[in-house]
Amino acid sequence: MHPVRAGFAEMLKDGPLVLSGAVGTELLRRGVPTPMPLWATAALLSAPDAVRQLHRDYVSAGARIVTANTFRADRVTLARGGHGMHTRDLNKLALRLAREGVAQARPPRPVLVAGSVAPIQDCYRPDLVPDNGTLMIEHGIKVGHLVSAGAAFAMAETMNTAREARIALEAAAAGLLPAMVAFTCGPGGTLLSGESIAEAVQAVEPLDPMAILVNCCAPDVATEAFVALRAATERPTGVYANGKGHPDDDQGWSFRGGTSRRGYVKHARTWFAEGAALVGGCCGTDPRTTKALARLARAFA
Repeated sequence: MHPVRAGFAEMLKDGPLVLSGAVGTELLRRGVPTPMPLWATAALLSAPDAVRQLHRDYVSAGARIVTANTFRADRVTLARGGHGMHTRDLNKLALRLAREGVAQARPPRPVLVAGSVAPIQDCYRPDLVPDNGTLMIEHGIKVGHLVSAGAAFAMAETMNTAREARIALEAAAAGLLPAMVAFTCGPGGTLLSGESIAEAVQAVEPLDPMAILVNCCAPDVATEAFVALRAATERPTGVYANGKGHPDDDQGWSFRGGTSRRGYVKHARTWFAEGAALVGGCCGTDPRTTKALARLARAFA
């Protein structure tokens, strides 16, 4: 067994694991600009110390799995933002800052650092997913950068089609990099593409993901999808949904509306009770959310 897979299995023996929370929205809340299209990747150039500190804060709050700031550090997005030639270096920087943040937090138990693999195009637009050939090339390049940067595993996240999720996992397998996969869903417990959770699971399970999750949707939507996910697989499953706010075209996020921290933790209690092995936060969550989730996780250990 791959040592990361073995380590993950050992960590699960302690009970449910808490994932770190939002990077982009929390950097924005802390006053760090996150202009589109680079989103949180812009902070690698303008405020690396803030990125390191955020990872430290999440681990100090109880996160056992940290996802580095590589969500939009892919060749396609960076080229649109005028930084395509620096793709490999920015991925390396993102992983280094995450590892340094973990080390500075001095966690009492092991923490895994993942590299984020996002959809090549828009997270909420399954109609924009490129053809398979383009996906194979771009996800292959991204995984190569993560391997070079020393990621423990790939977090293929916010996947809105089973097709792109499968190709991202195929790229990870080709790079001998373990991977988890997370789907973003809409009302009715289906992917934004309209595919069912069962269809998505069927598409990715042959690639042996370490875990399958639901992410980047409202907590009530995530709950519905998670119930379907639990019925579709025996693998470790989890949720990291959105908290306070909603997407914004200019800065990527607005903190108006959404789900309060108290409301989020209430939903998380349901996820733990339904058997979630991993729970964290996506857009609009923060280290205080993580701290509350870590406290709740201990109650379900």
